Amino acid sequence: MLKECIFCKIAKKKIPSDRIYENDNFFSIFDAAPQIKGHALVISKKHFENVLDLPNTLGSELLDCIKKTSLELIKRFKVDGFNVVNNNFSCAGQVVNHVHFHILPRKNNDGYNISVEKKE
Repeated sequence: MLKECIFCKIAKKKIPSDRIYENDNFFSIFDAAPQIKGHALVISKKHFENVLDLPNTLGSELLDCIKKTSLELIKRFKVDGFNVVNNNFSCAGQVVNHVHFHILPRKNNDGYNISVEKKE
């Protein structure tokens, strides 16, 4: 029998969490190891390993959870913007093999650098 992943345990409420937002197929919580103040995760309730496994039919609920969570973070932390990050496969930085999206609240000139530009 396969070992249940940490996000499945949180989704099934076997591990308690303070949810920021929740709909039928997704929920959001604060990251246990935040990279920046207010760092949150949007997680699927069902186990999908990465974004390629996520059914297209869940797209509107995913976007709903990302938007509602981001609006709550903007309000709660009085930030100027946010990044949405999704890592797929270990070579791209995915640590937990359960699809999830990072929401990183941002303030002007916060010094946090997230870049996807090619370095020369």
